[in-house]
Amino acid sequence: MIIQLQPSIKSEEKQAIITKVNSLGYKTTEVITQRGSYLVGIGKKDFDLRQVGYMKGIADIHRVSDDYKLVSRKWKVEPTAIDLGEGVFIGNGNLSIMAGPCSIENEQQVDLTINHLQANGVRIMRGGVFKPRSSPYAFRGLGIDGLKMWHARARAAGIKIISEVMQVSQIEAMYPYVDVFQVGARNTQNFNLLDELGKVDKPVMIKRGISGTIEELLSSAEYVFSGGNEKLILCERGIRTYEKASRNTMDINAIPILKEKSHLPVVADPSHGIGIRDYVEPIALAALMAGADGIIYETHQRPEEAFSDGQQTLDFDESAQLIRKLKSAFELIASF
Repeated sequence: MIIQLQPSIKSEEKQAIITKVNSLGYKTTEVITQRGSYLVGIGKKDFDLRQVGYMKGIADIHRVSDDYKLVSRKWKVEPTAIDLGEGVFIGNGNLSIMAGPCSIENEQQVDLTINHLQANGVRIMRGGVFKPRSSPYAFRGLGIDGLKMWHARARAAGIKIISEVMQVSQIEAMYPYVDVFQVGARNTQNFNLLDELGKVDKPVMIKRGISGTIEELLSSAEYVFSGGNEKLILCERGIRTYEKASRNTMDINAIPILKEKSHLPVVADPSHGIGIRDYVEPIALAALMAGADGIIYETHQRPEEAFSDGQQTLDFDESAQLIRKLKSAFELIASF
């Protein structure tokens, strides 16, 4: 059960609601976010919602049986849109394209990528400054100094930034320099990190775990929402299966399922989803046709020289072609 509280609710009215809900055998947890105040009721006893709905201070009340209640579409029918400012939105009828290198490498690379994105009308740049790598000897990113350099150049060009945060201690340092915090596949169930991102007033994109289920992804988002942050984006990035022909198995099925189960925007990552440059474009287009609100992929001026993930990274010509096709496909979908 989710009870939406009126902004003007008095403390005695709130306490009366809690007392009433508890008397029905439900445990209540108060959640205060950037956009509203809620009481989440957990219990199994069935009752008529009118027993509570009449009380003063309640804006609305919903029965939600899912374990992930706040991110469920069962109480919020209208899809959520994330406003990054300056006319940049993710979700609810907008095509969001996020592109950039796997790793931020140097100033020249950042400038070349920004020029490429501007030339193709893309407003969000992805890139990593803290890189989780399977080998301790691989390039692990430029760190906060690299982020500051990237941020200064992106801001001057009107480009928004999405970058991965790997641990709680990085949040405060990164906060002034990112527009969207990305939680990578290896950290999808890092609950300490998710709890802290719930306290942040900036959007968070959560990638599906390497072997994670759809329900586990939604539960991870619930952690952040219940901590106070409603600005959430879900990302399907492929899962590990027994198949060896590609890096991961891109679960296109997950996109319409997530859109049906949750009101949050859903973004697809075809670069990690398949891990092979030649197949990134068709997988990206398939994800868009399946209902994705956006596509995040990797591009580099010379993928063969990229510090990481070059095998799944598009060059700028390939990236420009994909952007054109995504925009055409989006127009086709809108005409249906």
